[in-house]
Amino acid sequence: MTFTLTFYAVTASLLAISFFRDREKTKAALLKSWRSFENILPQFLSVLMLIGIMLTLLSPETISLLLGKDSGWYGVASASVIGSVTLIPGFIAFPLASALHKSGAGYTQIAAFISTLMMVGVITIPMEIKFFGRKNAVLRNSLAFIFAVTDAVIIGAVLE
Repeated sequence: MTFTLTFYAVTASLLAISFFRDREKTKAALLKSWRSFENILPQFLSVLMLIGIMLTLLSPETISLLLGKDSGWYGVASASVIGSVTLIPGFIAFPLASALHKSGAGYTQIAAFISTLMMVGVITIPMEIKFFGRKNAVLRNSLAFIFAVTDAVIIGAVLE
């Protein structure tokens, strides 16, 4: 709580300094950030609603069964596949990972989900093929998947 308040105080102070140094640039920057926020907000809200619905429908016991420490390779594989085909921004993925962990998901499974979510792009592969070619796109996604699972196993070994 103290860190958060300090962070807000520093941010407000820097904003005030910026405003007094150059009002026009500060106003333009605030307007640009507001527009960015408006563009992100619909995605943000829809993903938050999806997370809320998912956590409501799936009990902690179900999450623990599917993605818990004891789910083993089945849980890692499930989390990896879900992460690979999901398109969620990082600022949503990490709070989701925290909620999953609090509901009983294991570190290895969460690491597999987050790693594949960030590195593997099943949904974006048509665009990758267009820019990089089929061979490079498939190779990049395959290697990213292997690295993500390896990463998850290492994180699980260290944290669990």
